[in-house]
Amino acid sequence: MHNRKKIINFLGLIQRAGKIVSGTDLVVSSIKTGKVKLVIIASDLSKATRQEIEALVQKKGLPIIDEFSELEISQAIGKTRKVLAVSDLGFSKAIQKKLNEGV
Repeated sequence: MHNRKKIINFLGLIQRAGKIVSGTDLVVSSIKTGKVKLVIIASDLSKATRQEIEALVQKKGLPIIDEFSELEISQAIGKTRKVLAVSDLGFSKAIQKKLNEGV
């Protein structure tokens, strides 16, 4: 649980650094143009939106994380969101490393 909180806090830092794309439409557009390195979707995302995002992510070969609820994601970045993307490779790798250490 402690690592989970670290990742949530880290998402806030990435948001402040301007390296988060948020909102389904912006994330889809950014995936299509190759501007993102990691996609984060809410665990409680609707089935249709989940399928759309997962299909794009798979096509582009991007990592995807669905470990966090809409509430957790929204609290982390200060906006109500269900879909995020990280546009910086370093931040993307850091999140994945923290996840591999255990959420």
